[in-house]
Amino acid sequence: MNISKEAILKKGFVDLELDAQLDLFAEIERLKKQKNAIILAHYYQEPDIQDVADYIGDSLGLAQKAEQTDADVIVFAGVHFMAETAKILNPNKKVLLPDLNAGCSLADSAPADLFKAFKDKNPDHLVVSYINCSADIKALSDIICTSGNAEAIIASIPKDQPIIFAPDRNLGAYLNKITGRNMLLWNGACMVHEIFSLEKITKLKIRHPKAKLISHPECEEAILRISDYVGSTTQLLKYTLTDPTQEYIVATETGILHQMQQNNPNKTFIPAPPTNNCACNDCPHMKLNTLEKLYLCMQYEQPEITMDENLRIAAKKPMDRMLAISRAAGLIG
Repeated sequence: MNISKEAILKKGFVDLELDAQLDLFAEIERLKKQKNAIILAHYYQEPDIQDVADYIGDSLGLAQKAEQTDADVIVFAGVHFMAETAKILNPNKKVLLPDLNAGCSLADSAPADLFKAFKDKNPDHLVVSYINCSADIKALSDIICTSGNAEAIIASIPKDQPIIFAPDRNLGAYLNKITGRNMLLWNGACMVHEIFSLEKITKLKIRHPKAKLISHPECEEAILRISDYVGSTTQLLKYTLTDPTQEYIVATETGILHQMQQNNPNKTFIPAPPTNNCACNDCPHMKLNTLEKLYLCMQYEQPEITMDENLRIAAKKPMDRMLAISRAAGLIG
């Protein structure tokens, strides 16, 4: 099978047909060794991709792993801003993303030109941006955070220092509540975490009275208010490992249920219902990546993430501050 780089960038791998007898798991393992490649996957990826990944994590863990790896090729099974983050931290490594169309509704909710104008109107504010943003927004920021380290990041900033928090208004409002700050919030949100139905979750809790509702802080305040535990994706996973409860309603992207079930085979995990008619709550961008695309991406080493060097350097500074504060707080090694 021959395909040009231009064709991949234009159409992706959608129209390519693979031999049905091809063992993709074995081929991906072969390519990892042949190319000295590492596969980093977010918890929200499909189970097959999680099973072939060298590391599975949330944004903080993935950023740290990308910073530390000695692989020549980083294959990022996630969305575009995550692969960008890996490139920011690894300018001399080849960073691949199985599907360039794997974007992020939250990142898209903060166009760089509009955010710069917003920042310019508040020149005395320090900008803390959630890692779920574009490289352009990172370059306009002072410190990056993740849902796992955001509280520590905010705590490291003097209380009299005004802060702009972007792009997620729900995470920002949650942080304002638990830290007592009054950060100025950019009006962005994640389509996945905003679609949960309070009414349906309430009815589900009635049907499962012993179940605990665990939620990601990107959810709306009404969901967080009735939650038994709120935390980052990794924190939710760890909670289900240590908490004695046997049944959970999980208000975040359904991909995490694969890891939860693997680590807790005797527990029950129920995806929190959204307002639409779907039985689950999937991120359409995360699910653009497939095992087939992952294999082809590694085989052809395309699509590749590239970045202007000046932009990369500007975006790296707030990333470095985040990692330094996280280490000081004991959140990462």
